[in-house]
Amino acid sequence: MSMANLSYQSTRGGEKGLTASCAILKGLAEDGGLYMPSMIPRLEISLKDLAEMSYQELAYEVMHLFLTDYTEEELKYCIRSAYDSKFDTEEIATLREADGAYYLELFHGSTIAFKDMALSILPYLMTTAAKKNHVENEIVILTATSGDTGKAAMAGFADVPGTRIIVFYPKGGVSRVQELQMVTQKGENTNVVAIHGNFDDAQTGVKKIFGDQEFGKRLAEKGFQLSSANSINIGRLVPQVVYYVYAYSRLIKNGKIEEGDGINITVPTGNFGNILAAYFAKQMGLPVKLLLCASNENKVLYDFFETGVYDKKREFILTSSPSMDILISSNLERLIYLSTGCDAEANRKLMEQLAKTGAYQVTEEMRTRMADFRGGYATEAENGAEIKRLFDKTGYMIDTHTGVASCVYRKYVEETGDTTPTVIASTASPYKFSHSVMEAVFGDQGDKEEFAIMDDLCRAAGVAIPPAVEEIRNAKIRHNRECDVETMESTVAEILGL
Repeated sequence: MSMANLSYQSTRGGEKGLTASCAILKGLAEDGGLYMPSMIPRLEISLKDLAEMSYQELAYEVMHLFLTDYTEEELKYCIRSAYDSKFDTEEIATLREADGAYYLELFHGSTIAFKDMALSILPYLMTTAAKKNHVENEIVILTATSGDTGKAAMAGFADVPGTRIIVFYPKGGVSRVQELQMVTQKGENTNVVAIHGNFDDAQTGVKKIFGDQEFGKRLAEKGFQLSSANSINIGRLVPQVVYYVYAYSRLIKNGKIEEGDGINITVPTGNFGNILAAYFAKQMGLPVKLLLCASNENKVLYDFFETGVYDKKREFILTSSPSMDILISSNLERLIYLSTGCDAEANRKLMEQLAKTGAYQVTEEMRTRMADFRGGYATEAENGAEIKRLFDKTGYMIDTHTGVASCVYRKYVEETGDTTPTVIASTASPYKFSHSVMEAVFGDQGDKEEFAIMDDLCRAAGVAIPPAVEEIRNAKIRHNRECDVETMESTVAEILGL
């Protein structure tokens, strides 16, 4: 199949032959499935040549292979608009060597978390797609967040003409900084709602709204159409592939590896989108030997890779790495679909089973097709100990999600002796979870105020407090809406004035 014929289809078989721009606009397929490309394209330029490119140039070389109905001019405009001075480093993603591993810092954007890498470009991809598809309706971005997606999406879509954004987050299930970043968000088109439930409840509620065809008709009558900024949107996933290719290219450029050398990649994982992007990069030709999927105490993915059984029927644990406090990893469906040999019917049955019984089991053949993945997990105590160990040894401070990944990586090396050069996805600034980070390194922080702890962290780590944190120090609370899980749809209707 030539790249020009690349199209998108639902993982559950209901839709086929969509353009990339149409898949991005819709976000979630009408049958509840996720959009997947009809093929994963191969890189057209050598990794050595990519090593000479800037982030923006490399992003185009990766993304144009997936987004085949965007013109060169359109895509370069989206990339140029996204990856600019919003990031506090020209590199956009910085590779830091510490204690023998390479930490890929994905938090240099405006909300200091990895979600910025894709959510800086998604509004441009989406508004360009709306023009291409002659969409007259106002696009309503409906998103559930475990802490980071919400702020990054709102920052991206704030006051973007022709769009509104509504974000649901679990009350008490995000860090204080994450909550403040959301509830102080400016923009006339932004709305934030705290739900009385956990992230899985928020995510399930959002999917339910997408699946309600009667509600869809009501929206259309009033000139609205729904789309998503969650990692279920293919427009989120494709930009994430870029930074893994970029990391490999920097290892070549910095003389750490030769072109063609294998690397391992470790990713702290909740909704599975970030590590899936690394898998896509491997399928494109990146020499990745192993994808290490790092979980916290909500280790549903670890158990899945160990046993072949996905079982969400377990206690939901609130941890110091809240963006990973997830029991339904939505993006895993894309890997399941690939592992069935793209058999939409087989995938649909497994997803129905998950919805009905809370669990499903994959076949041995499917497990063989997922052999690139290995699971690992870190307890709360192990995570804290790893953050402290790395800081004491190297002076490098990492956040609680990166701590999970770092811990899982160290345990893997101890078990296997595998010394393959390893990239660890560093998904958030330590400032986003300063209380937990400072507690890990220096012990109990008592009831010390959050911003005082950040000032201490600044002195300890020698890294300036990011503007994203300074701007919420005295910011006005603009959003204080709350609702029950059962009233999410009526809350959306109320916000939109239906």
